[in-house]
Amino acid sequence: METRIIHELQDLAYLKWSHIRSSSGTAGTFLKSGSTLNNRKIYYKLSNFDAARGIIGHECINEIIVDRLLTILGIPHLHYELIHAEIEIEGRAYNTYLCASEDFKQRGESKIALDDYYRTNSLPGEPHYDFCVRNGWREYIDAMIAVDFLILNRDRHGANIEILRNARARTLRIAPLFDHGLSLLYSCYTEEDVTKFDVLSDRPCNNFIGTYSCRDNLNLIEDKKSVFAHSLASTDREYLFDGLNGVLPDIYLDKIWNMIFKRYQMYENL
Repeated sequence: METRIIHELQDLAYLKWSHIRSSSGTAGTFLKSGSTLNNRKIYYKLSNFDAARGIIGHECINEIIVDRLLTILGIPHLHYELIHAEIEIEGRAYNTYLCASEDFKQRGESKIALDDYYRTNSLPGEPHYDFCVRNGWREYIDAMIAVDFLILNRDRHGANIEILRNARARTLRIAPLFDHGLSLLYSCYTEEDVTKFDVLSDRPCNNFIGTYSCRDNLNLIEDKKSVFAHSLASTDREYLFDGLNGVLPDIYLDKIWNMIFKRYQMYENL
């Protein structure tokens, strides 16, 4: 699946949504769905949903922004489509933007959350980071830690990192980076929230690797200069937000760019 935004309204009322409770402490739920298109499994998810107020979040927009950011930095990741769609939830119609992604499992592969894989394969007392290094995933984990600092990802728990294995072929690999919705300004529901948000703050995050601090986790990376294959430049703003005018208010886009670029500059100066 390629990274793109589909602005033309799509009729996706046939999708059936299941409720996934938010693990971040936010009000509401996150709804997910799936379908098969041309023998491809497609997964859909909505931004934060409240039964009384409807779709109140913008996590799906975060996914497309971070998708593009990872492309700029040269980090392998799952690609998302941002789709303008009409959907139905419990008999009510909603006009919203949702995101879609393709199943990243290859034929014959099964997936297991990293925390579950760690529990059955780690050495006694082995730190999570050291376990990943021992399995050959240092480059992946270092990139994840650095990116999560840039976007202040608050929800990198052990199930948001997956291990893919093929028992018959005896292969084992770590899944491409995915699920970045609970990042950036996801907790800002009003323009007042956006104005007050400190883009350099270090808020408690649900990290499986390291501590609850995305800033402190940078200390795990031995060679910070080798993590990103490419640099982030001020001219990248245009690509990052292309097609998002009118989808998310300008005050959000301005603040998100300010956040990403300032945190990138901080990282570069460590």
